Amino acid sequence: MSFPKKGRNFRPISGKSFPNLHAKMAASGDYNIATVIAETLRQTFGGTRGAIKTVMAFTGAGERAVKNWFEGKNAPNGENLIELARHSDEILEVFLLMSGRGDVLSAKKLVDARDKLVEMLDMIHQLQGNDKTESPNQD
Repeated sequence: MSFPKKGRNFRPISGKSFPNLHAKMAASGDYNIATVIAETLRQTFGGTRGAIKTVMAFTGAGERAVKNWFEGKNAPNGENLIELARHSDEILEVFLLMSGRGDVLSAKKLVDARDKLVEMLDMIHQLQGNDKTESPNQD
C-alpha cells in the first residue's frame, strides 16, 4: 500500500548556485537563506549520511528536517540556526554576512588570526627552549 501523493507541496529547486558565496553576498544582498545555508552545510559537513547524523546531534532536529536543510528546501529555524552557528564557524560567518554584519566577521577573523599567532609563537619558544637545553649535552 502506498500513501497518496496529494497534499504534499514541494518547493521547486531554483538551480541557483553560489560558486563564491562570500563575495557574492558581500556584493549584493540578493540571496535565498535556504540555499545559502544548504551550500554552507554541504561545504562544512559534506553531503553524506554521517553529516546529516552529525547535524541532527548538534541541533536535536529530525532526520527529514536536516535533509531538507542540506537540499535547500527549507532553512533551519532560529534555535537550530543558533546551534549550527555554535558548532560551525562557517555557518556563523554566513549568518553574519546575511545579516549585514561584515564588520563583526572581520573582527572575529582578526581575533582568530591573533590566537593562531600566539599559538605558533608558543611553539617556537618551546622549540628554542628545548634546543638550548639539549645543545650543552651534545658537546
